[in-house]
Amino acid sequence: MIKAGYKQTEVGVIPEDWDIKKVGSICNFIVPGRNKPKVFNGDICWVTTPDLQGKFIVVDSHLKITKEVAKSVGSKVVPKNSVIMTCVGDLGIVAITGVEMVINQQLHAFLPNENIDYYYLYFAISIQKKYMEEVATKTAVPYMNKNNCNSIPIAIPPTKTEQTAIAKALSDTDALIQSLKQLIAKKRQIKQGAMQSLLNPYDAMGALKAGWEVKKLGDVLKIGHGRSQYQVISLNGQYPILASGGEIGRATSFLYDKPSVLIGRKGTIDVPQYMDKPFWTIDTLFYSEILKPNNAKYIFYQFCLIDWYSYNEASGVPSLSAKTIENIDIVMSPSNEQTQIAKILTDMDTEITALETKLSKYQKIKQGMMQNLLTGRIRLITPSLQAGNKTS
Repeated sequence: MIKAGYKQTEVGVIPEDWDIKKVGSICNFIVPGRNKPKVFNGDICWVTTPDLQGKFIVVDSHLKITKEVAKSVGSKVVPKNSVIMTCVGDLGIVAITGVEMVINQQLHAFLPNENIDYYYLYFAISIQKKYMEEVATKTAVPYMNKNNCNSIPIAIPPTKTEQTAIAKALSDTDALIQSLKQLIAKKRQIKQGAMQSLLNPYDAMGALKAGWEVKKLGDVLKIGHGRSQYQVISLNGQYPILASGGEIGRATSFLYDKPSVLIGRKGTIDVPQYMDKPFWTIDTLFYSEILKPNNAKYIFYQFCLIDWYSYNEASGVPSLSAKTIENIDIVMSPSNEQTQIAKILTDMDTEITALETKLSKYQKIKQGMMQNLLTGRIRLITPSLQAGNKTS
């Protein structure tokens, strides 16, 4: 049953005073040039799909051209405050143009008219990925032609004032998410620098620090082999089943129950894992038995600095052997120092994890906000108090 004051439409239930419009009826559009420039030496951004990845507003690109070159390949300049969208491959990646630019054939540009808030347009298009997947031409690489792009339906409030209010609420949430992403990236850089410094075995004069020793990994740990999981796998299993890419299921029993550092035997061989709870590992992932008095978490951080691919033993699928791993040289600090170093780096990891959890929470909140605000389930402006120009 539809709530009073709402109506059923092709994009779902929306308020009765909202309209459904195709973006082609409220925007001009620019067809990208059909030829790739041969010369990239100008000051106009030549924007391609990678330039949109993770961006809200695009202000730069990897390649740049001149307006003359753009004209020579049939490209028109997309003005600032337009909305651009991928229409080949990964459909529906959307961004706002923060500067004038030229786009390649994999993008489509929407130039909103005076009745449409371009921020609102950005968000309204970005929730229509399902529609895009339905209308796209299904080939090895899906694509949308200009008619497909311009046929995208969006729900529009009766006034630009309400559009702007919705866009501001979502933009503020986006800004918070972006600031968190930047903070996480900064914290990761700081942690990486701390690892390089704390695990550096040499002093300022290039001499080995007091108490540090060069050892073989086989002197500080013993490599253990994973086993087939089929006898222990269960949906209700208590213990994680680990592969080189992470957890792949649950097990009714464990293979090892002490702190351990794990590394891929085959496939992904350069992503160490650390476990301090009982686990099962399959045969593509080694685990380690840490020999006393060494600290497992400290060794994990040492593993993170090893160039594992330099020890690859296969020409096809990357592979390591237990013998090769145990024969790698490593410089170990005294055991008490290992514990201190591991604690410092673990505390940094804990802080990063907390920020990532917060980021995930805000991203989920944003998705809920988009669904509610862009369909009018939640109104930021009471209909009776609407002000501003009616959307035509």
